Amino acid sequence: MEARSRGIFSFRKPDTQGAVLLRKRKSKLYNQDKASAESGGGLFGKNVYLVLLTISFRILNCFLVQTSFVPDEYWQSLEVAHNMTFNYGYLTWEWNERLRGFSYPLVFASVYKILYWLGKDEVWLLIWIPRLLQSVLSALADVKLYTLLRHLENANIAKWVYFSQLCSWFTWYCSSRTLTNTMETVLSTFALYYYPLEGSSRKNSTKYLIFVAFAFIIRPTAVILWVPLLFYHFVKQQKKVDLILQQYAPVGLFTVGASLIVDRIFFGEWTLVQWNFLKFNVLQNIGSFYGSHPWHWYITQGFPVILGSHLPFFFHGCFLTPRRYRILLVAVAWTLLIYSMLSHKEFRFIYPVLPLCMIFCGFSISRLKKWKKPAISFLVLSNLLPALYTGLIHQRGALDIMVHIQPLCKTNSTTSLFVLMPCHSIPYYSHVHCPLHMNFLECPPDLKDYDAYIDEAELFYMSPLAWLNAEFFNTTLLPTHLIMFNVLEKEIKSFLTTNNYVRTAEVFHTHVPEGRIGSHIFMYERKSK
Repeated sequence: MEARSRGIFSFRKPDTQGAVLLRKRKSKLYNQDKASAESGGGLFGKNVYLVLLTISFRILNCFLVQTSFVPDEYWQSLEVAHNMTFNYGYLTWEWNERLRGFSYPLVFASVYKILYWLGKDEVWLLIWIPRLLQSVLSALADVKLYTLLRHLENANIAKWVYFSQLCSWFTWYCSSRTLTNTMETVLSTFALYYYPLEGSSRKNSTKYLIFVAFAFIIRPTAVILWVPLLFYHFVKQQKKVDLILQQYAPVGLFTVGASLIVDRIFFGEWTLVQWNFLKFNVLQNIGSFYGSHPWHWYITQGFPVILGSHLPFFFHGCFLTPRRYRILLVAVAWTLLIYSMLSHKEFRFIYPVLPLCMIFCGFSISRLKKWKKPAISFLVLSNLLPALYTGLIHQRGALDIMVHIQPLCKTNSTTSLFVLMPCHSIPYYSHVHCPLHMNFLECPPDLKDYDAYIDEAELFYMSPLAWLNAEFFNTTLLPTHLIMFNVLEKEIKSFLTTNNYVRTAEVFHTHVPEGRIGSHIFMYERKSK
């Protein structure tokens, strides 16, 4: 019995070499399976269902955003694309001064050209197809953010980063808009995916640099976010000369060269618009003509507003994320600091930092235990209300009034329209798509350094009635239709009555009218006596 027991329970000397080889083989197979699960042989691999889900979400997002945000979403993209494709429209003073390039509008001009070739260049398609395209690109960026964290951490953290991203009210508000800031955010997110963060096996300096370079081409200030990240990459790189000669230089020359060629075609001569843009907005600070804010505005208002109810989770996540993510925190702080030094400030300028912030929010939510469900409910409800309100109600009149302008295309050639509103308040030919005679109050900045410079819009609002009587002293010059905010109606009532103008349309615009911007937009038509 004793011998049998000794035989049954005795232990052999382990085959150490065989065990090590077996572990290595299992580890290799596991890593291959993991890599296969993440890459799957395609751009998004086995995340195809996640891609489809996210695209569906962003398309729904697109159709539930029916308001205007800022004029640039039309005047720096769709209006330029319409002019490039159909050879009529209006280019703002920025294009005359060559501060903007044609690379970004070319994306939408290509869409317009395809629709034209197919005979489908109907106005509603010209409006919605570019927005749907932008929504799809934003969705792909959302998936890339998820995939990055899935690779760097695990599925749990990636899930909460993804949730935070989709839950953001400001991302909902901007992700489908044809703003240069939106494309800048998309490209920066793709660049982040390939950025050589510590612990990442997806290091691809060339790919991330290409995305950064394209973001710079579209909006030169995109480089602000990437300055600390580029510097950190350069410092950590051992072969610095090779990095410059083999990656930085070729990528920079290729993208800037492509931009130069595109702008050469449409401007008719060689133009480095990125330098003009930086000189105008940063060195000369002429952008302050459109408003200035105190230096602390981004810290006290801008950043807290766009982050919204994610703010406490962001701060909580800053203390939980591993050390390798500190460079992203530095990039966020650096961006806020540099933009704070510029006089003219807007919420959308710091939109590209939001995906980085969502990483910290995801870490925060993943660590919550008994408070996780209340936190999720809080984030959903607190973001749902502002997302739906700003997307469906606030400032929708600028688009709704276009529905009343579009039928004017079917009237006779003598029909004309004058927009008596702060300049660029509504879209233009991209939302009308016919050579209707239209005018608006212009407001270019003082480019000649005149001491007593006053733009046309400002001159009008000093004395609207006097300006109208002087401008249209000859009644044969009177436009057939006028567009205005309701706050202006009382001031020019006598002009409207005298010239037989009758209100034919009224649309709601905002619950918070301010100054020259009213709660409703009116359309007047001049009736024959």
